Amino acid sequence: MRAWFRHLPAAAIVALALPAEAQSPLQEKIADSGQVVIGIANEAPYGFSTADGTVTGEAPEIAKHILGEMGVEEVEGVITEFGSLIPGLNAGRFDMIAAGMFLTPERCAQITFSEPTYGIGQAFLIQEGNPKNISNYEDVAANSDVTLAVMAGAIEGQYAQQAGVPVGQLLVVPDRAAGTAAVEAGRADAFALTSLTIGDIVEARGDGSGLAMTDAFSTVAGQNVKGHGGFGFRNEDAEFVDEFNQQLAEFIGTEEHLALVEPFGFGKDELPELTRNEICPGVYE
Repeated sequence: MRAWFRHLPAAAIVALALPAEAQSPLQEKIADSGQVVIGIANEAPYGFSTADGTVTGEAPEIAKHILGEMGVEEVEGVITEFGSLIPGLNAGRFDMIAAGMFLTPERCAQITFSEPTYGIGQAFLIQEGNPKNISNYEDVAANSDVTLAVMAGAIEGQYAQQAGVPVGQLLVVPDRAAGTAAVEAGRADAFALTSLTIGDIVEARGDGSGLAMTDAFSTVAGQNVKGHGGFGFRNEDAEFVDEFNQQLAEFIGTEEHLALVEPFGFGKDELPELTRNEICPGVYE
């Protein structure tokens, strides 16, 4: 799938490029081809493919804008399971992760993140009426009859263990569709993801689906876990990320940015509250 979105004069690309000896591999690729390949997990509203193959969502749309400002002429998307995003990036299957991935110290040790583009809380997908009366991870830990679906490689599995949920109560699924199906079929009592994703699932299923969402929450085991998502890059492209972050700083929070992400459910309430240095202390200093 391919999304052509912006063409800049060659002079603009040259002006933005560093001397060849100082360029990162991604900077060199852009200078040669004008193309960047992004990895997504097909999880709305963060990064997904529409029926006609267009790659869109909060992260891809911001990526298109920022990369366009940096002289990129073409963006191509690759879909993979969420848990394969970091391995796929480091293996060279794509140039950057544009999937709304949360920054965490563990992930910051594996790849280089941009500054966050949003901050958001958690929610559960449940059966209508909430038959198991669960509203957070602690409720799951307190009831051994509850099975919680979490996505492979996503932060929710860590949150569940942090709250004391036994591994035996977790159903690990590959993607959002599998987690939704597990709740619908009764194989899981809840499916944990960000509040925007859960809201999107319920809205997409519509009235009469039998599905609902809990209230959003951002505390796990007494700690604030409001997640902050950003873009992921290979460590060798740190110089490119510095330039990318300069463009992000001028864009995030502007009216243009908010108008761009509003169709995906993001607004002023979802603007980031932390920097990457605060989330991953000592890594980017």
